[in-house]
Amino acid sequence: MSVLWTSKDAAVATKGQVTHPFEATGISIDTRSIRAGDLFVALKDVRDGHDFVRAALDAGAAGALVSRIPDGCSEKDALLIVPDVLAALEDLGRAGRARSKARVLAVTGSVGKTSSKEMLRAVLSAHGAVHAAEASFNNHWGVPITLARLPESADFAVIEIGMSNPGEIAPLAKMARPHAALITTVAAAHLEAFADLAGIAREKAAIFEGLEPGGTAVIPTGLEVTDILRSGAEKHAQTIVTFGTAPGSDYQLLSARIAGDATIVQAMRAGQPMLFKVMTPGAHFAANALGVLALAEAVGCDPTVTAMDLGNWEPPAGRGQRQRIYMDIVDERESFDLFDDAFNANPASMAAALEVLAASAPRDGVGRTAKGRRIAFLGDMLELGPQEDALHAALADHPAMSKIDLVHLAGPRMAHLRDALPRAKRGEYFETAPELAARARHLVDPGDVVLVKGSKGSKVSLVVEALKKLRQPGARDAHRGKE
Repeated sequence: MSVLWTSKDAAVATKGQVTHPFEATGISIDTRSIRAGDLFVALKDVRDGHDFVRAALDAGAAGALVSRIPDGCSEKDALLIVPDVLAALEDLGRAGRARSKARVLAVTGSVGKTSSKEMLRAVLSAHGAVHAAEASFNNHWGVPITLARLPESADFAVIEIGMSNPGEIAPLAKMARPHAALITTVAAAHLEAFADLAGIAREKAAIFEGLEPGGTAVIPTGLEVTDILRSGAEKHAQTIVTFGTAPGSDYQLLSARIAGDATIVQAMRAGQPMLFKVMTPGAHFAANALGVLALAEAVGCDPTVTAMDLGNWEPPAGRGQRQRIYMDIVDERESFDLFDDAFNANPASMAAALEVLAASAPRDGVGRTAKGRRIAFLGDMLELGPQEDALHAALADHPAMSKIDLVHLAGPRMAHLRDALPRAKRGEYFETAPELAARARHLVDPGDVVLVKGSKGSKVSLVVEALKKLRQPGARDAHRGKE
């Protein structure tokens, strides 16, 4: 692997002191995933990263970014000593961005940040070398790590930027300095920290404060806060591109039709019709795709080619990924479909997931129940503030619920949805996700289509793990090509 940071360059960027020269090929903050040649960054979080420096060096780390010489280490070890590790990491991120010739794209939004980032990774790869954030590296340490990892050879960089509180997006956007920035949507999320949707919109629009001169802002239409987003964009962007269902949108969504495991998208771009396929079901993925097309075009990509390349993308685990769980190595009918959407949840993303489930087709006559079912396993939506009880209960009134057979629930907030659901749809309810996970294997049947959805903190991903354990060893290979 090529050298990412020499100790000399890193010391210049951070104004730190080097105890022993090193050459790092990567950046790591976790000894569990560290690779030989990484620079280990000793951040303080739940644990103090200094406690793991010795282990990192013994595992092959090229050096460590520290604020003191840790226990078990000495000046003979390759250490870069700085007054504050997080501040130094931010300096390293700024230096990584400053030396890069890549076209930088930034993405934020209440829903769809990570999916849009991964779409961009897929479509931009046809046009050059792409560097994108891992997982959801979108916070005060994730963004500088992503920038610090940016190879000088990259043609494109995709930076995901998130927030939980006011004032978090602008500093990260100014660090990333994107040439183009996308807001996927604005929805009720993090209402514990914001008074209303307008406050969330103003915070999201702060991403445009980091735009490079001549930059492009991509914003959704048809929202009650679209004018707030537009106002924020007008202050900092040379070009504003819109997408959504509203007439007059630069990228106007005409229809999104779910067809099996795909979504057929009809749209208009600059008055010309577009027809393309996203290889996963969900109208929300169609909307995200239009934002991605607009953002990619802003950095020079052909929108027709980009639309075709969207067929190479599939959602990552926990983000709406669909898979068939084969419970028998011989009989492929002994299987059910699982939507793993267990990484995050708010009312907007929950509604989108329920719509996908409602549009899915179970298979009859293959399980203990003669009729295949649509089943939802739902965990709490977190950080919704004073309205959280009502927002959970309101899911019972969503039109998609009419096509869902059973809803199993976990978490104290989901008790309000349980009480609001018709008795015929009420599945099992538990205070915690581990309790529901322990019962999950008894609650599904061949032919079912199953959704698992909830905020990460609800731990509803444990239900996904429990359901995946129903797959018979070797069954996936035996039935490969039939999914």
